Amino acid sequence: MKKFFIYSLAALSLMACGKKAATTEEKERVEQVRTTVLQPREIEREISVSANLQGYLTLNVAPSLTGKIEHIFCEVGDKVIAGQDLVRMDQTQYKTTKFSFLNITTEKTRVEQLFRTGSATQQQLDQIETQYISTKEQLDFLQTNTYFKAPFAGVIAAKNYEDGELYSGQPILVLTQIDKLKALVAIPETYFPLFKEGMKLSLTSEIYPGQSFPATVEVVYPTIDASSHTFQVKVVVPNGKQLLRPGMYVNTTIGLGKANTIVAPYQAVEKLVGANDRYVFINEGGVAKRVSVTLGQRFDQDVEIIAPEIVPGVEMVTVGQHKLVDGVKLNVVE
Repeated sequence: MKKFFIYSLAALSLMACGKKAATTEEKERVEQVRTTVLQPREIEREISVSANLQGYLTLNVAPSLTGKIEHIFCEVGDKVIAGQDLVRMDQTQYKTTKFSFLNITTEKTRVEQLFRTGSATQQQLDQIETQYISTKEQLDFLQTNTYFKAPFAGVIAAKNYEDGELYSGQPILVLTQIDKLKALVAIPETYFPLFKEGMKLSLTSEIYPGQSFPATVEVVYPTIDASSHTFQVKVVVPNGKQLLRPGMYVNTTIGLGKANTIVAPYQAVEKLVGANDRYVFINEGGVAKRVSVTLGQRFDQDVEIIAPEIVPGVEMVTVGQHKLVDGVKLNVVE
């Protein structure tokens, strides 16, 4: 047992020496590389993005109470105008409440007259007014949930019931506006300061080659998605001719003006295995320093790189970076 313990200690000692030697060897290693001194470059900044179109407004016709559907006035694909009848539910409860409301209205008028002549008390007046208000609210609620009219012009995108069926929660109809569309576009966080409400842009669709459709940035969402490092922009698209439809895939290239930035060869940027993190190596006093970067706009074989350490005059490794580790010595060759 003692011998085994001694041998184990010896083995561990040898392993430790081996690791120490490897570390020393790593520090003493010198890699042959080529570098480029980074200089600012004026670019025409633009970004290409894509999105799916949606109806600017969408309404699910869904009563707040279950009941029998008396009649549905439209079918899938029908175009409707604002104020047009869409659905009529069972009217029994509504008609009963309406009759009660008429009786209470008459009674309220009578009590008010008696109160003015001193033949009714303040308590009686208060009671009838409370009943009146309560019944009026119930009547309004039942009217809203019995007779459905289109609040805006659009097209019926879905119909889930037929006349006489019992409504059970799923929307009876789905009404979607198509004369005006919207798109929610995800933009890399780098461009957040450059987007403003009211910006003009144009959309293209593969369905209509050679055509473009004007659009406007309506809302720039104020927060950044921490997982994707993007923010959303709501784009509104006039669609008077109704060539575009909800669900269509569109593309846009957004011009963001000129800017001075640092551009480097795309092949010089490394990607962390198993992640989307990007990094480069710079020459810092003859030693490799790894710098995490954010990629911006692509220009053929070059790409914009963004990081606090990436400034004009920095010497960046462009050949031999694949075999580098942080802290290794460099021998820069021409």
